[in-house]
Amino acid sequence: MFKVARAIERIASLDGDLRENVVLGHFVQRRWEGSPGAYGGRRARASFTYQAYVPDPVGSLDPPTTFEAAEAVAAAEQAVRALNAAGSVTGLEAIGALLLRSEAIASSRIEGYELSQRNLARALVDPRAARGTARTVAANVVAMEEAIALGEVERPLTADDIRAIHRTLMGDEPARVTPGEYRREQNWMGGRLDSPIDARYIPPPEDEVEGLVADLVGFINRDDLPGVAQAAIAHAQFETIHPFLDGNGRVGRCLIHVVLRRRGIAPRFVPPVSVVLATRANAYVDGLVGYREGRVAEWCASFAGACEHATSWSTELAEAIARLEADWFERAGRPRRDSAAARIIAALPVQPITSAATIRAAIGASHQRALDGLKALADAGVVRQITEGGYDRQYAADELFDLLEAYEDRIGRAA
Repeated sequence: MFKVARAIERIASLDGDLRENVVLGHFVQRRWEGSPGAYGGRRARASFTYQAYVPDPVGSLDPPTTFEAAEAVAAAEQAVRALNAAGSVTGLEAIGALLLRSEAIASSRIEGYELSQRNLARALVDPRAARGTARTVAANVVAMEEAIALGEVERPLTADDIRAIHRTLMGDEPARVTPGEYRREQNWMGGRLDSPIDARYIPPPEDEVEGLVADLVGFINRDDLPGVAQAAIAHAQFETIHPFLDGNGRVGRCLIHVVLRRRGIAPRFVPPVSVVLATRANAYVDGLVGYREGRVAEWCASFAGACEHATSWSTELAEAIARLEADWFERAGRPRRDSAAARIIAALPVQPITSAATIRAAIGASHQRALDGLKALADAGVVRQITEGGYDRQYAADELFDLLEAYEDRIGRAA
């Protein structure tokens, strides 16, 4: 409680008046030239003026807050730090990669890309064979890994780093989305694809993007703010700028990982915040709208609540998977800890779809020993053979996928 009280005091000291709202931008009027061939009648073909929103810089922002928001941010930070404490949760070390995949799946789901843990695992085992949504979400996993690596480097973040995340995420997309490059045209959210006439939100004009991202990078490099609030504001400001033609939501959620790692709050595990945000999609969008309208404290409190909930989810999942691993060990006949079967059981949370060819390096065994271990676990009902073939047949840990789906359903029902 002392740490929480100190954190609240620190947040409150950022703004003595504890202002809840602040004006964070202005609108600029732009002209849209209609196309005579546009589909949808006279209104769709007409020229019109529209209002694009330009957020104020945040590089030197003193975030407004309330005691309620400060308490939520402090509690979330304490929870994430506790999650990252060495040995704090049984089995957590083994599922770091699994949490990252959950984050990537949920972050992609928010953008309309639906994929199961099982199909993502297939794509990661054989990236060359991945197609469509599986390929897209697999790229999100790699982009998340890149963001985590950026959070660990001992130098200031740069705008080039953010562009690199986008390039990784969108590298396999059509050239028209200009991977790794800022947009050079107006974009918008909602409404028609060919015109901003019915858009829900119109970000700043393209010539404002570079300066706004540079300012945002300066904000991310600060160390005088509570880290969870900093992550919340950085993410919302990035989504407000919307600097790329596509992939903004996923890159913006990668920045959450960058900030929490850089600030030392989550040196080992960033809880999969997107898992919670995806189940509260309406509240998430409302929070981003509220941020643009000046309800910064409210947004920070909502984001902090998602962080704390994701931390609890991670803890419960890790403990459930540890119990599942113990059950597998018993079913497999309590093999020697240095045996291939025992090592495969320990590796399954990271590689729940695997083969002798893909797991032999992870367990430090020959191809034949790895294959023998997989066959023994299949006989014990721990894994199931899912492909034919002699050399590279694949096996799946079905119970692990069932467990993940059950936990994701729980979060959805709670939301």
